[in-house]
Amino acid sequence: MGGRNGTRARTGPSMADVAALAGVSSQTVSRVSMGLDNVRPATREKVRSAMDRLGYAPNSAARALRYGSFGTIGMIAHRLARTGESRTVEAVVEAARVEGYTVTLVDLESPTSDDMTAAVARLGHQAIDGLVIVRAEAAGPETLALPPGLPVVVSDSRFVGHHPAVGADQTAGARLAVEHLLGLGHRTVHHVSGPDDSGPAQMRIDAWRATLEAAGRDVPAVVRGDWSAASGYEAGLRLARDPDVTAVFCANDETATGLLHALHEVGRRVPQDISVVGFDDIYLAEQLWPPLTTVAQDFREIGRRLVDLLLQQVRDDEALVDVHEAVPTRLVVRESTGPAPA
Repeated sequence: MGGRNGTRARTGPSMADVAALAGVSSQTVSRVSMGLDNVRPATREKVRSAMDRLGYAPNSAARALRYGSFGTIGMIAHRLARTGESRTVEAVVEAARVEGYTVTLVDLESPTSDDMTAAVARLGHQAIDGLVIVRAEAAGPETLALPPGLPVVVSDSRFVGHHPAVGADQTAGARLAVEHLLGLGHRTVHHVSGPDDSGPAQMRIDAWRATLEAAGRDVPAVVRGDWSAASGYEAGLRLARDPDVTAVFCANDETATGLLHALHEVGRRVPQDISVVGFDDIYLAEQLWPPLTTVAQDFREIGRRLVDLLLQQVRDDEALVDVHEAVPTRLVVRESTGPAPA
C-alpha cells in the first residue's frame, strides 16, 4: 500500500545497497538489472553476487515505468516433457508474440519453494515486465518469495487470492469422461491417475470419485501412474487380469496409449471388452488404434488468458488478486469407447 503523500514504503534492499556491497555505482547496478551489454563480465558477476547476498530483486514494473516497457515476459516451468507444461509454454510464447513480447524461460529441475524462489531471483536480475509461473507443484503461495510489485500470473489454482490464476477446468473434464462411460452402461469406471505430487492429477481423482459416488456406483482403488505411457502399460497389464474391468479413465493420453498397448497384447479388445478415455487430446490421440476418446484442454486459450491477465497488470498497473479463470474442457468421442459388454 502507498504511504503518506502517495509514496510507497521501502520493503527491502535498494539499488544503492547493492552498489555499496559490490563497490560499483548505482548506474552500473541499473545496467546489470536491465540486462544491458555494456558491463564487464567480472563486474556483472560481482553485482549479481551482491544482489543474491542481499536478496535484492529489481522491481520490473517500476523499472518499466521509468525506462519504458522491456517487451519481455519471464516464465518458470517444470518438466517440459509433460504435455500440459509444454503445451502451456508453447501457448504463452505464441500469445506473447502476438502482443509484441518475447519470453525468457527458466526450466526448473525440481518445483520446490527454494528452487522456485531462486528462479524468480535469476529472472529478477534480467529486464522482464512480468512473470508467468506455469506450475508451482511443491511451492505454495505462502512459501514462494516474489519481489513486491512484480506482475505475476500462475497456471495453478492454489494461488487464487494471492495471484491471478488460469487453468483448464479439470473437475468438469474428469466428470465428462466418467459420465460418458457410465452413460454407455458400464457399472463403474476404473482410474489410472497421474503422480501424487501433481495438483491436476489430484483434481481429476477427486472429480472421478465424486462422479461415481453421485451416481451411486462402486469406487475402485486408484491405480497410480506417473503420466507416462510406460505406467499406463503396467496399469493395463494389471487391469486386464480383472474380468470385471470394462471402463478405464486415464489421467492423460500418454497413459492411455500405454494402456491400449497392454490390452491389445493380452487380447482384451477395445472397446468391445474395455472402453478407454484419456485426457488432453494430444496430437496423436486420433491416430492411435482405436482412435482415442479423450478430454480436450484448450491450451491456446489458457496461454492467451495468462498473457492477457499479466499485461493488464503491466500496462494498466491493475491489481489483480482474486482472479481464477477455469477454461472449459470438452469431450472428444472417438472409437476407443463403446457400450458395456453384455
